Amino acid sequence: MSELAELLSVDDKRALEFFAQRLSDVSGPQVDRMQLIYNASVLAHYAQVSTSAEAEFPAPATLSAVFDHFVTDTTLLSDRSMMETAGAQCLVLSGFFQDQMRRRHNIDWYARLGAGFFIRSAYFEPSQAKAKLLYKISKNFEPWRQRHALLSRELRDTPYLLKPPS
Repeated sequence: MSELAELLSVDDKRALEFFAQRLSDVSGPQVDRMQLIYNASVLAHYAQVSTSAEAEFPAPATLSAVFDHFVTDTTLLSDRSMMETAGAQCLVLSGFFQDQMRRRHNIDWYARLGAGFFIRSAYFEPSQAKAKLLYKISKNFEPWRQRHALLSRELRDTPYLLKPPS
């Protein structure tokens, strides 16, 4: 693999490390480490999933897609995994993509919806530790959403993170 190809390749671990470091930078030392890692993993996941993925659940292109899939289909309301996915999608789209979504969507409404999805997921989660984490994410949804938005802006303002080989 060439140096440039190696520099540009991203695997799950590198994506998680990238987002964990940058979220930590915008969050400060006072944030809960487990919530930070969870949020970094959400961003890393959606950074690597296409909106037209066929092999796995595709990333939504807009908050309307989240509404259509998770709100109008009431059969998913007691599915902990689907509720966690819905919460994560609301978090990414209303947070990291806030500036793009706010033109067409009520960000505050989707933030409340996303927090509610995480609460539902926590309620149905059999693992007490994960349920506690999901509950904390729901209660801290707005601060995390704002951190995602801040990180997105900072990344747009710093377009040259990779240094070209000399």
